[in-house]
Amino acid sequence: MNNKRVVVFRKEHFNAAHRLNNPLWTIEENKKIFGRCNNEHYHGHNYELIVQVTGEIDPETGYVIDMKILSNLIEIEILNRFDHKNLNLDTVEFKNINPTAENIAVVIYDLLRNKLNASLELKIRLYETERNFVEYPA
Repeated sequence: MNNKRVVVFRKEHFNAAHRLNNPLWTIEENKKIFGRCNNEHYHGHNYELIVQVTGEIDPETGYVIDMKILSNLIEIEILNRFDHKNLNLDTVEFKNINPTAENIAVVIYDLLRNKLNASLELKIRLYETERNFVEYPA
């Protein structure tokens, strides 16, 4: 079974509020660019997260990664940090970063990448709505 690369996926979801806003812009510029997403009272999404891990099958376990370990890692690093939070106000990750879906995906990637074996490839797919989603890395 050497060199058999397999992709495994873990799907999770979290609910979070945010406001898209650039503090360097005027109120008018922010409203023009971000529209309703610039609501000063924030708005929320039911995010769907798909974590994709690619690697070789371990000959001893038969796993690319133990899915229970991956699930626990996502719970600790992502869900506990972002679920039912206001991303702008309640998280250190978005104090100075606009919490767009693109930026959220990159932050999630960075949080998980540091916890996974370097031999494993990681990709994040984040659905902000049923029809709008992002992937990182591209």
